[in-house]
Amino acid sequence: MSLVSYLSQLKAIHRWGLARPQDLSVIQQPVLVANGDDDRMVPTQNSVDMARRLPNAELVIYPDAGHGGIFQFHEQFVPTALEFLDRP
Repeated sequence: MSLVSYLSQLKAIHRWGLARPQDLSVIQQPVLVANGDDDRMVPTQNSVDMARRLPNAELVIYPDAGHGGIFQFHEQFVPTALEFLDRP
């Protein structure tokens, strides 16, 4: 990623972070939220907050994992995701 792209993305993230939170309670679709407990790109607390605000969310936090938690813990994530997707 170029420096210009990085700075543009950082600016967009900052602007988004200052915006009023969206009303996620209107989303009725089940959602699987997965994150590592030490994610620097998407802070873990953001995933916790999103799962709390989604009425049908399931939250999975992988220990000692960063942004690639689902890859670091693929042996646990794949069965979890398949089971989640298999629900009626």
